[in-house]
Amino acid sequence: MPDHPSRVLPLQGASNFRDLGGYVGHQGRPLRWRLLFRSDHLAHLTPQDHAVLQDIGVTRSLDFRGESERAAASYHLPSATIHPLTIEPVVVQRMQDLQQLREPLSAVRMQELMRELYRGLVQDHAHRFAELFDHLLQAEGPLLFHCTAGKDRTGVAAAFILWALGVSREDIERDYLLTNQHFRPPTRQRPGTTSAAERSLPDEALAVLWRVERDFLDAALAAIDADHGGMDRYLTQRLGLTPAARLVLQRKYLAA
Repeated sequence: MPDHPSRVLPLQGASNFRDLGGYVGHQGRPLRWRLLFRSDHLAHLTPQDHAVLQDIGVTRSLDFRGESERAAASYHLPSATIHPLTIEPVVVQRMQDLQQLREPLSAVRMQELMRELYRGLVQDHAHRFAELFDHLLQAEGPLLFHCTAGKDRTGVAAAFILWALGVSREDIERDYLLTNQHFRPPTRQRPGTTSAAERSLPDEALAVLWRVERDFLDAALAAIDADHGGMDRYLTQRLGLTPAARLVLQRKYLAA
């Protein structure tokens, strides 16, 4: 897999800010560097972090967080326009429901919830990912997209983008799993960054919640295969990414 020493930008206020550049796409052409970024939330950026984002020229930030998440951890980027693409964090609500029923939330049960989340992302929120591609087609400069941890909603979005640009499934999965190396999860000692449902989880279940597993992404891809006969048909039929639009994406984001 092509790599680059600065794929992960060492920001102080975000731990999972990554460049999608360098992956080999359609016809062996690599993704251009410093055009597409994925991240966890940006509410804790320092002045130095803001200077980094201004230096790389980010012009749009696409925020997949739910309304309450954005209200609890708002941010601004002086050089960029923020566009909410709201996907509510349904796994937290499911956890709360199960806790009210006094159902134990073990690591195995949490893994089941995460697979349910990923199937729901591709089945129930296709309109948000269609909006993502609209922004990618319209953007005239570097663009970033994120959610709270930059791993689930953001991970699915990154997989769609990389697939549309012709990146192999192996490299898509490798990029997805990089979260486990770089994301710094919140702690129980920082109540402002986690919900009560999360803080009450057993350690083993909390560890599942704050990591990614190949099986989670596989659940989303399997749902796409079952419902649409493959990712290419899903991109066209559900996300409205026509062959002509896909060519535009490739011209914009792949090296010549």
